[in-house]
Amino acid sequence: MNKESLDYKKAGVDIAKGDAFVERIKKLVPTTFNENVVEGIGGFAALYKVSPDRLLASCTDGVGTKLKIAQTLDSHKGVGIDLVAMCVNDLLCVGARPLFFLDYMAFGKLNTRISEELIEGMVDGCKQSGMALIGGETAEMPGFYQNDEYDLAGFSVGDLTPEEMFDEKNMTAGDVLIGLASSGFHSNGYSLVRKLVKPEETELMQELLTPTKIYVSIFQAIRKTFPQALKACAHITGGGIHNIPRMSSKFDYKIDSWPALNEVAPVIGKVTERVDATKEELYRTFNMGIGFVMLVEKAEAERVLSFLKERGEKSWILGSIREGRGEVLAAF
Repeated sequence: MNKESLDYKKAGVDIAKGDAFVERIKKLVPTTFNENVVEGIGGFAALYKVSPDRLLASCTDGVGTKLKIAQTLDSHKGVGIDLVAMCVNDLLCVGARPLFFLDYMAFGKLNTRISEELIEGMVDGCKQSGMALIGGETAEMPGFYQNDEYDLAGFSVGDLTPEEMFDEKNMTAGDVLIGLASSGFHSNGYSLVRKLVKPEETELMQELLTPTKIYVSIFQAIRKTFPQALKACAHITGGGIHNIPRMSSKFDYKIDSWPALNEVAPVIGKVTERVDATKEELYRTFNMGIGFVMLVEKAEAERVLSFLKERGEKSWILGSIREGRGEVLAAF
């Protein structure tokens, strides 16, 4: 098979341009902040102090062009789960307990069967997350979307105490990075994926609809069992491996190994073998089989890994951190 000479930018998504946009609005958005804003734009979730002993965490996200595959196959429940997962996994990265979720659905023409499937998926995702689905908005926008098209956005809120908030001051050189398996591409990279998979490849298209894994229950179990050992977390979404330094820019992240795709997410291998791209491009675009990373104290790393595997979680030690400038140093 001839490989396609494509990358994410050629497929229509410019990650560097998106990062530059975030940096630009970081100068504008803080003009709205007050003394209760603890962490604003740029993190996995924003933090707002509502009392001396309680913080609210909030984040918002969508499903991206994975929706095009759902619409092609007329299969919609899974992307409802995706919508919840993309939000709630971000909440975990600041140490929050998920509380509630709201959705926004926009249709060219409202289709009640499809909208009910989407809500069924969101309900499933919220139950997995221990969240209440408490509201939302449904819009019809003829002329903006085609009749059979829709878009989704989600918004989630969690809470935590100041002591439960992850703090880079607790991170120490030598702390260990543990990666948890993804269920596939999750909800990122689909603008490129759709260039590589033909609509008539129905079986592969179905695999591409596998919902994003929700990490709430295992995160909470780790935090309860190893309360002092868990130092930080990263949700591996758009930007791939480069989400890991969002834990802190004061360390470098030395990645010594990575699981083989056939061990964890074969669908990623099936698709990425079709594209002529460098390893760096692939690991910056896709999660490459790791959907969530936990940073744990070195002395507890093997115990945490055993705990994960005893509970059926595919997980691996990826590497460790050292003092630095927020760089990923991949040696695999």
